[in-house]
Amino acid sequence: MSLHSEFIQVARRAPERTAVFHGPDEFSYGHYAGVSARVAGALVQRFGIQPGDRVGIWLKNCPEFVSALFGILRAGAVAVPVNNFLKAEEVAYVLADAQIDLLISDQGMQGALEVLQRGRPSLKCFLIGEFASLPARADALADAACGPDDLAVLIYTSGTTGHPKGAMLTHGNLQHNVASCRVALEIGEDDRITVLLPMFHSFMMTVGILLPLTSGSGLVLIKSLHPPKNILAEIIQHRATVLPAIPQLFRALASAPPPAGLALRVCVSGAAPLPVEILKSFSARYPVPLVEGYGLSEASPVVTLNPLRGVQKPGSIGLPIPEVAVSLRNDAGEAVAPGETGEVCVRGGNVMRGYWNQPDATAAAIRDGWLYTGDMARQDADGYFFITDRKKDMLLVNGINVYPREIEEVLHRYPGVKEVAVIGRADSRKGEQPVAYLALDDGLTLDAAAVRRFLKEHLADYKVPRDLRVLPALPRNATGKILKTALRELERNAAGART
Repeated sequence: MSLHSEFIQVARRAPERTAVFHGPDEFSYGHYAGVSARVAGALVQRFGIQPGDRVGIWLKNCPEFVSALFGILRAGAVAVPVNNFLKAEEVAYVLADAQIDLLISDQGMQGALEVLQRGRPSLKCFLIGEFASLPARADALADAACGPDDLAVLIYTSGTTGHPKGAMLTHGNLQHNVASCRVALEIGEDDRITVLLPMFHSFMMTVGILLPLTSGSGLVLIKSLHPPKNILAEIIQHRATVLPAIPQLFRALASAPPPAGLALRVCVSGAAPLPVEILKSFSARYPVPLVEGYGLSEASPVVTLNPLRGVQKPGSIGLPIPEVAVSLRNDAGEAVAPGETGEVCVRGGNVMRGYWNQPDATAAAIRDGWLYTGDMARQDADGYFFITDRKKDMLLVNGINVYPREIEEVLHRYPGVKEVAVIGRADSRKGEQPVAYLALDDGLTLDAAAVRRFLKEHLADYKVPRDLRVLPALPRNATGKILKTALRELERNAAGART
């Protein structure tokens, strides 16, 4: 069974069932079965795509993204979703690294496509505007025989250091993660999963597309993202039951009472840490559980989730989802004792095959069957995990480990703080010093002395940031994760200006 054949089984069983709700439009399973078959036929017959070839998808969120994804999989090729916020130069790197000669895109990106083709003459573009006019005879194309070990998707990591790497996810990896999420989130055919995060992201690809469309569920593709009340209007209109999103959205939703008519039964926060204060304010207004999870592209991506039934612990990423194991380990690869901090290591059928054309990086990341994530965490007596920070973000102040997330959580509790990120700055006496970057609610100014007094009430003195810097907004990537690399660059520039 491949991902596509799982989808086709559902489509044959219920072709008239709505697969995608998009504004006033509804698209059935039968519609996608037919269009994806025609896309696959065009890939093979018109563009010469062979099993295993990589085909890029460079699209904003749209209904055709689903046709493109399942068309590629039906042809036995490997889908490479490309961040639609990237500039042509950044996309060119992904195309060259993955050896992509066919890119499915949209007429609206025509200017950038021409730039890409000048730099890569072999590149052909397949525009989604052509999907509707593809010949129906392509429906006869046989579904490519793909097994669980065959590559399905290359997901390029965000590249927080150097160039992004392509995580090789097989059909089996993604099917394993979908099956685990189906159990953990109790997904059934009556569910409708909200899709508002970018569809190119691993979180949305698995939870927002593959999970519902191999479960007989629907997905509500949000058409209007601003302001948040528009999102709620579409969620109510289409009776969405599951809302996977990022902390900023839940913060925005918590600023007003919930409207009448919500059918949501669970909200899932992912892609970035969920501050405890946001969880508290959301939970005080909405009668819907908001559960934090954890994952990474290399694990297809979901690893842990606070359980829907049972104890949900604020600040925790919860427990491993079914059929996934998590271990916290030290630099020697030894498991640490409960309560101690160690690197999060993951094992299970969801763990990637490795990084595309990077055997050394693969060997460093996957050791003895465990995926070393680079994230640091501790585990409590009940088995719940609490992320402390990225391994590379951990600071050493006078030789003592300082975890920026701990400082950030305290700053989130200070009135008027909208966003916060703590980074390290080199210090000749102490090794490193924490520096906090903040964005405030509209119209507020920072009383630095009052903030420091507040921090000293809750943190050891050596953890209190030396400097508090205010920005209109913190830099973020397409999925809402704060870009600490950009903040470190700001800090280096500021240090250079001082010297």
